[in-house]
Amino acid sequence: MNRKGGHPIVSQLLDASMIEYLARFADGDARTGLNLLELALGLTTSPGITQEQIKKSLAQTIIYDRAGDAHYDTISAFHKSVRGSDPDGTIFWLARMLKGGEDPLFIARRMIVMASEDIGLADNSMLSLATATFTAIQQVGMPEARINLAHCAVALALSKKSTRSYRALGKAMELHEHDPALAGAPIPVHLRNAPTKLMKELGYGKEYKYNPDYKDGKVKQEVCLKYFFWSFIVSTVYTIILLTAVS
Repeated sequence: MNRKGGHPIVSQLLDASMIEYLARFADGDARTGLNLLELALGLTTSPGITQEQIKKSLAQTIIYDRAGDAHYDTISAFHKSVRGSDPDGTIFWLARMLKGGEDPLFIARRMIVMASEDIGLADNSMLSLATATFTAIQQVGMPEARINLAHCAVALALSKKSTRSYRALGKAMELHEHDPALAGAPIPVHLRNAPTKLMKELGYGKEYKYNPDYKDGKVKQEVCLKYFFWSFIVSTVYTIILLTAVS
């Protein structure tokens, strides 16, 4: 905005169509409308700037704040779309992040997690695709790497889902957290490593059954601390009964 004869002159970039665009953008929110207008006025002073560049800059500033809630809310919406097997929603939120200037490697890292957390054992190849996508972004760079991101994102969304390994680990971590006896339980002797003569004399690994020596690699032997597992279950049930009795 310049001044002539003491009166402000508004740039021709802020014509009727641009004002209408700002009004639609504000969607009835007066404060947002004023902020948009102020930002637009400031942008018009940049030499050679166009209306499309102003719109793009406003979108990045208002819609997608990489340091604010939008950063976390949008990646959350993206993740939930993949989890829900919705390729349209997945692409929509991916596009918003990319248009907002999100770091493509941040998106790729999240997809690596999704490949194991949400797809998991249903399709083991998705982890390889996600890690390959991360490498592709490093090698190719934006804007072309957006194609790799879209490829991986849609593949994840369309894949069958399994949380078995993710949930199993969560349960095992919970056991260690709530039962000190389990967390500090000694490792069964037949599972221990025996790198020294003394350890071998103590019987470390002696009774271990080498799976490849058996049909289909299957043989019965204890590899889990079942006693401690059941002690945790019993103690948990006992605690619930006591709490119920007290209340």
